Amino acid sequence: MTTDRAVGLTRRDEGPQRATLLELFLDLVFVAALALASRTLAQRLDWVGVAQTALVLMAIWWIWSATALATELSHAQRPPVFLTTLWVMLGTILLAGSLPGAFAEHALLFAGAYVAVQVGRGVLLVAALRGRAAPANRLIFWFAVSAAPWLAGGFVAGPARALLWAAALGIDYGAAWLRYPTPRLGRLPTLQYSVAADHLAERYQQFFTLALGDLVLVTTLTYADNGVTATRTVALVVAFAATVLLWQIYVHRAGALLQAAIESSRDPGGFVRSAPNTHLLMVAGVVPTATGFEVVIAHPTASTTPWLAVVLLGGPALFLAGRARFEYEVFSRVSPSRSVALLVLVVAGPALVRTPALVSGLVAALVLAGVAVADGIRARGHPPEAPAPST
Repeated sequence: MTTDRAVGLTRRDEGPQRATLLELFLDLVFVAALALASRTLAQRLDWVGVAQTALVLMAIWWIWSATALATELSHAQRPPVFLTTLWVMLGTILLAGSLPGAFAEHALLFAGAYVAVQVGRGVLLVAALRGRAAPANRLIFWFAVSAAPWLAGGFVAGPARALLWAAALGIDYGAAWLRYPTPRLGRLPTLQYSVAADHLAERYQQFFTLALGDLVLVTTLTYADNGVTATRTVALVVAFAATVLLWQIYVHRAGALLQAAIESSRDPGGFVRSAPNTHLLMVAGVVPTATGFEVVIAHPTASTTPWLAVVLLGGPALFLAGRARFEYEVFSRVSPSRSVALLVLVVAGPALVRTPALVSGLVAALVLAGVAVADGIRARGHPPEAPAPST
């Protein structure tokens, strides 16, 4: 029999729920994790470093995304769910601390922390929710399945580790896309995703804004660590401008209307399920952008290497690709400025190799400025556009 305590912990369709201070506290841990991912990539700017960073970034993002979904079905302020959130925070701190050696001596700590967070969160929720923990049971099942390749990857070395972890992430992301089909329980009902769609929209908006803290933190620390010079000061100003532009482009129209778009969608549950992947692209764009500007601030007059061009221009390109998909989800169309900017970034990359790093950073910021200006011109004199979701 379901207890009153379990019923009190489980969220139902109770109207709008605002983000809690605990949720914002949780997000700060992920800002630190993203900053460490950016700084680790800066230590190895080659295809191996980029591939490894992509894997760890997907793992970091999935901890946050799965936690957001799981706790959306519960009252975050109740003590058992509060303890669950603290568990996630502690595990994420351990995972983040292992990032510099995640593919070396700290591989098992990284994989073990990931598995402990994902499985442990479900176990704690099941214990708290008792008879109303079917969603958490599904997550436990699938994270237990992916635990095998995660932990196996911690015991092997070389390409085998990356392949095992890529397979584990494939299981995690694939299970979510299929709505966690579980023996005897079936798939997670689409209605479950719609219960707190308004709150999830706010959570994604807040997380992206806090993710920009990665850029602020990394660039400021780099500026402080390398001595104040005129060129480094200019580089810091350019990095700050790029940060503001990323935020402005995100919130313009589509970013500000995420909640309204979900509410007006024919399939709110489907919209909520696609939101993690869309925001992953945009957050993934912030991480290499922070890496690129870290190098620019540290060595503003050094020549732009091919891999510096990849992260410095590829970061904004990845963000704009995610933002274009986001715009399509909200309005069922994509502004031409997104495609033009992507083309400019691709063409500019080879042309900027061997130019001063500061010049490459300035070009990246100017392309973002062009998108922001185009957005402003298109919106001037027109009433706010109503969302028209594609689903």
